[in-house]
Amino acid sequence: MTDEQHAQGPRVSDAFGGTIGDLHPASPIAAPGTTFPPAHVTRSSYDREIAEVKDNVLRMGSLVETSIRAAISALVAHDAEAALKVILDDRNINEVQRKATAMIAAVIATQNPVARDLRYLLTLDHVSYELERMGDHASSVAKQARKLAPYAPIKDYVALPVLGERVAELVHGIIRALVEVDEHLAREVAAMDDEVDTLYHRIFDDVLVLMRDDPANVEPGTRILFAAHYLERIGDRVTNIAEDIVFLASGEVEDLNP
Repeated sequence: MTDEQHAQGPRVSDAFGGTIGDLHPASPIAAPGTTFPPAHVTRSSYDREIAEVKDNVLRMGSLVETSIRAAISALVAHDAEAALKVILDDRNINEVQRKATAMIAAVIATQNPVARDLRYLLTLDHVSYELERMGDHASSVAKQARKLAPYAPIKDYVALPVLGERVAELVHGIIRALVEVDEHLAREVAAMDDEVDTLYHRIFDDVLVLMRDDPANVEPGTRILFAAHYLERIGDRVTNIAEDIVFLASGEVEDLNP
């Protein structure tokens, strides 16, 4: 082989009868600098992912509020079909919660958030759990509404519609507090749970009197008590979310429902 041929390097036949061109040493790959990947692109994508998680959690809050109002409306109207729709629509809340949880896990695994961002994502994860349980409670209220549909209302359902409205307002308020990470509003909403507890105990006492006075009230009265209990539990879960918001805003763990 001549010096000229050696300098040209080997020529290799390919699978199609041709030749692969002269092989030369590969150019060195430059080490990534501080601009790889571009910081603004990475942060922008990261922010979008967190915003999407937040949007899903807020959507859950809206669906839960709608379910509570629809369940109470079905109860007052003796509308078994409307109550059934609330029960079936709970699947939508569950699906959004699964999506939000999966997204949170993916962001934590791929973006490695730290400090405040990690705390925010963990808070959203817990909020989504609480909202999913609220959706279950709203569905349970609707189940009682279906069973109450054949009965004449006793004493205008003993303030149960008022309790339902107060609870729906609590859910609406706590979602507003979450949007703004407003510690002051979260505390205000948590304090309003006292009114929910007062209404619940009043309903409980009034229904017991009605059931003692007339055995015919036992069946519908029992359904009202169950529905009132589920609504009261929603109020407690709203307080749990308020505590999450206080922790997110201040870093302090505080019991708002001692």
